[in-house]
Amino acid sequence: MKNIKDLLKKITKDDYQNKLVNLHIHTAYSDGEGDFKQIIDAAKEQGYKLIAITDHNTLEGHKVYQDDILLTGAEFDCWYGYVFIHLLAYGVDINNEKLQPFLAKTKKETEGALIRLFSKRNVKKLIEAIHDSGGIAVLAHPACYWALSLEGLVKSLMKIGLDGIETYYPYPRFRRVVKFHSANDVLKIADKYPELVKTGGDDFHGRVFPE
Repeated sequence: MKNIKDLLKKITKDDYQNKLVNLHIHTAYSDGEGDFKQIIDAAKEQGYKLIAITDHNTLEGHKVYQDDILLTGAEFDCWYGYVFIHLLAYGVDINNEKLQPFLAKTKKETEGALIRLFSKRNVKKLIEAIHDSGGIAVLAHPACYWALSLEGLVKSLMKIGLDGIETYYPYPRFRRVVKFHSANDVLKIADKYPELVKTGGDDFHGRVFPE
């Protein structure tokens, strides 16, 4: 876990904005359109130095493909109190036993937005499993959460092991409109708690990478 944190802390805002790093990508293994292997190949051709494919609630693609520029990842759907959140897991061991119960049992659990809303994952136990697997837990696209206090949500999650916050995120598609907080709010929180790793990505769901 320490090595993953150290790696991600070295990545700068410019690395994300200049399309050298993208840590939030989906493929056809969940609700994306692109082929897992083709996205890796395209990212390498485009000069990316690090990407993370973070399909919803699954690591199936990572069981088939590995690459020097690819960081293992997944995006887990969870309820935390009254707030529906997404937790990004980075650098996890795909075969870790404690992580297996949190992974989707069917394809529909990886792609159906309505089905994913019925998630019963315990966030504290999920974060513990992510840590047990050698990974870190990062709060995805925080500006989208209907939390009366975003900082309060982040602080509460930090108490149960949250490692990072997705800070450099363009809020594409419907998230461009459906936001309850500003991207600047997220940056202020990330700056206030330097122990949090700042990550970024564009939540890519398309067929051809990059668009």
